[in-house]
Amino acid sequence: MPATPATSPGVTSPMADDKPAGRGRGINYERLYEYRHRRVYKDARVAVWNAIAPFVYERMGRPERVLDPAAGWGEFINAVPAPERWLVDAVEFPEHHRDPQVKAIFEDVRNVDLPDGYFGGIFVSNLLEHLPTPDAIADFLAQMYATCEPGGHIVVMGPNFRYCAKEYFDFADHILPLTHITVLEHLAAAGFEVEDVVPRFLPYSFSGRLPASASMTRVYLKLPVAWRALGKQFFVVGRRPTDAGR
Repeated sequence: MPATPATSPGVTSPMADDKPAGRGRGINYERLYEYRHRRVYKDARVAVWNAIAPFVYERMGRPERVLDPAAGWGEFINAVPAPERWLVDAVEFPEHHRDPQVKAIFEDVRNVDLPDGYFGGIFVSNLLEHLPTPDAIADFLAQMYATCEPGGHIVVMGPNFRYCAKEYFDFADHILPLTHITVLEHLAAAGFEVEDVVPRFLPYSFSGRLPASASMTRVYLKLPVAWRALGKQFFVVGRRPTDAGR
């Protein structure tokens, strides 16, 4: 089974909150993720996402332009085979190893002026559970709806509280408990049409008992029966309607 990210590193990092200057500015995410993933090698993360990214890209319909709005260390956006790729993240980790062809913006995505109706694919991974309120999720998804092209897709992945409740709040930066049903409703409220809902997709964490590898991950992705046994993250696909009036 593949070892996959429970929170941000390798895919996404939480948005920066507005904090006063000086002490008490909140979690130091660089230190947090260094500690959390101290037993997970960068090459292992890259190998796993080299296998997952093409799978996600196919589910998006192979779009020309892909956005990762909270990309963490950038493994997904580096590996996705789209002609144009954008990375946004609130923290520029020293370990960033992004492809130089990826357009990178290091800023809280909520403060970024993204082009309207531009991206055919948006990948939101392990982000929503870090936001402070349901209204914050709604505001973020409204922004993603605006920057998604008509007919474009959004893929949302994250820990499913229904299947990992005991360990969900073992992570210092988890705030909102979410399930696949919660995310389905949020996407519908934002105006997306939900095309696919997988309640149990990837395992919860990179810190699995088995080593992470591209070959093991590819085998896992071909076996939905394994998802139902081992998966603790949801995978939800939404589509922006082509009707501009919606």
